[in-house]
Amino acid sequence: MISLAAEPMPLWPAGQVPGGRGNDPQKDIPTLTAYPAPADKATGAGVVVCPGGGYGMLADHEGRDYALWLNEHGISAWVLKYRLGSNGYRHPSMMYDVQRAIRTVRAKAAEWKIEPRKIGVMGSSAGGHLASTALTLFDAGKPDADDSIERESSRPDFGILCYPVVSMHLHTHGGSRKNLLGDTPSEELLDLLSGELQVKSDTPPCFLWHTWEDGAVDVENALQFATALRKQKVPFDLHVYQDGGHGMGLGTRPYEPGRTPDEKLHPWTRDLAFWLQKRGWGR
Repeated sequence: MISLAAEPMPLWPAGQVPGGRGNDPQKDIPTLTAYPAPADKATGAGVVVCPGGGYGMLADHEGRDYALWLNEHGISAWVLKYRLGSNGYRHPSMMYDVQRAIRTVRAKAAEWKIEPRKIGVMGSSAGGHLASTALTLFDAGKPDADDSIERESSRPDFGILCYPVVSMHLHTHGGSRKNLLGDTPSEELLDLLSGELQVKSDTPPCFLWHTWEDGAVDVENALQFATALRKQKVPFDLHVYQDGGHGMGLGTRPYEPGRTPDEKLHPWTRDLAFWLQKRGWGR
């Protein structure tokens, strides 16, 4: 059964988007679109999905398709429409959006029938960079905030990074860096937004995958992040496949639950399903 997505939900009340530049629904209003797992499969886990697109657009096959695949494995999903550099936004707007998304899902966990300590974040390419930012630059929330959502922690419980941009230094993706940080970012800002430099012992466990032949985002991004996780003794699964180009998503599109044969999906989907099932997040 295909999950029926709800209408997109604004992350903030009207006029309260931090750093907002206007009121255009497409450009200025970050939203979440819910894809609840079927009741007979639901594990209580949820994932905020950050589509890729170089911080200049959002790739639907790395949003909706991932959400439907997660639903098949008992995981509810929320696709994040975050603000973009192509619309005049820069850091920290995108970080605020993903942090608010995680806080929102956690605050509404009971309503949405998930467990507040089983909330992950997933992203591809530049969306993987945003997910890695959520995994490394989180906070515990503001206990005295008037907004109950802001009282929640923005720390994900696990991460899934798909051919991610991670570094803003040598192996970065130039378009993503420009859209996120502008033309002349400081070294301090480059360091802050390089996930491999921000991993700490409380960084959540991660599943990472990349391909050797990726010609757009160097595989070193995933390798360096995994090395940083290893140094901090954070559990991870790392998969580097020889075959597969950048931006391939599940390996076929569009994804149709129950109708897309497993053999048409890239093997990373089976490896991820195993990792999720072993940890009680998926089935």
